[in-house]
Amino acid sequence: MDDTQQSAVMTGVRLDERVVPVPGSISPAAQLILHGAVREDGVPHNALYEMPSPQDHDAWRSLKQSADAHYAPRLRSIRAEASAQAVVARIGSATVHIATPAKGEASDFVYIDLHGGAFVFGGGEACRDSARAMADFHGIRCYGVDYRMPPDHPFPAALDDCLSVYRYAAENHGADRIILGGRSAGGNLALATVFRAQDEGLVLPASVILLSPEVDLTESGDSFSANRTLDVNLPNPLMSANLLYANGADLAHPYLSPLFGEFTKEFPPTFIQSGTRDLFLSNAVRLHRKLCRASVLTELHVFEAMPHGGFGGTEEDDEIATAVFRFLRANLRGLPGCSPG
Repeated sequence: MDDTQQSAVMTGVRLDERVVPVPGSISPAAQLILHGAVREDGVPHNALYEMPSPQDHDAWRSLKQSADAHYAPRLRSIRAEASAQAVVARIGSATVHIATPAKGEASDFVYIDLHGGAFVFGGGEACRDSARAMADFHGIRCYGVDYRMPPDHPFPAALDDCLSVYRYAAENHGADRIILGGRSAGGNLALATVFRAQDEGLVLPASVILLSPEVDLTESGDSFSANRTLDVNLPNPLMSANLLYANGADLAHPYLSPLFGEFTKEFPPTFIQSGTRDLFLSNAVRLHRKLCRASVLTELHVFEAMPHGGFGGTEEDDEIATAVFRFLRANLRGLPGCSPG
């Protein structure tokens, strides 16, 4: 074996610098979004932002304020469109935005919505408006869990909050009438909540919805290298945020990286979504394989050229919503089979 062969064995596949084009195989709207997400030199705009170190709590607090201000215009748009009303409640350790749809006949069913945002962002108004939009779309009550977040409230505060809300909902509505859903970091918390509920002897929910889930905080999957920078929404790993959240706990523990938990055939039916350019694609693929090996009813939906979190408002995003709607109704017995929209 010569030196070149030895180097390839040790380091992996070497790729020459290249430009990955926007494919014509996706909708025109999605193409425009991918084009607009990069500078003239081809570098994603989001790649320019670096997260603070896990130890710099003041910098994280400042970044949270900036993120809230950045998303404020989008939230105003969601508020204008949503008709569901939301009230704030305390359930155990958690703050919860309980949204009730203006039209809906299934008041005993509950969608527990766990927001994304790297465990640090996405609370407050964003959490409330997401719950309102979810209640409108599905026509059922939605509990948006405004879980506590670092730097002030690291692990296990968020998971404690999610379990408190799930326990309350199961006791008051019945576990078989609950959908537990999360996107990105919220997908992590959704899976971890199922493991905590199982460990504490609770009945498990009717099903789980995971959108681009962050279920491996060790970032060990192939796509963390293969899709780095190619994912225009999440071009860089989130290890700094992961360490901030874990606060010294083992990142490989199933309550932090539920991908590494033990799945059995009793695990709830699970819907998983990702994209071929999603930094977390490996999370979705590996989770799907583990669920299949455990004989769990599961669906994996991977969308062409889609980055983390979707394109945002394209026909592909509508297709995800429709698939979730169908999966939800297929796994909630007695829920009226009305059409979305």
